[in-house]
Amino acid sequence: MLLVNDVKLTETLSFRLGAVGALVADQYAEALAVHGLKPKHVGLLGVLDLGLAASQLEIAKLMRVAPSLVVALADHLESMGAVERLRDPADRRRQILSLTGQGRDLLAECTAMALTLDAKLAAGLTSSQQGALSAALGHLAASHGLPVRE
Repeated sequence: MLLVNDVKLTETLSFRLGAVGALVADQYAEALAVHGLKPKHVGLLGVLDLGLAASQLEIAKLMRVAPSLVVALADHLESMGAVERLRDPADRRRQILSLTGQGRDLLAECTAMALTLDAKLAAGLTSSQQGALSAALGHLAASHGLPVRE
């Protein structure tokens, strides 16, 4: 049995990751708002960029969201010229999403925003601490089935 008497909630990994994650998510969402985007829009662009999924249903499963949300995200990104929808030649009922050149440029801008936020977040860490944090988060993400580029 886990002893909780000497451990404060705020000392747990779950609480700390959640609190820092919420803070960073809010800051990133604020930065993305200048483009009329939310983090899930950028997540969809990232999935397409990595080639992890192409159909709206596959993307929904990978992102762990409802297919209707992927449709709404794709609608917005398509209206911006960032993605295009194509019919799957093997299954005319299936929509395939792909990044456009404009979408790649937009993803690069969003990545730059994330890197700026990363630098602020990790400013008080040594380079070895930054490397260890990156490795640990990558391992955690991979072990929980989240998309991670090797």
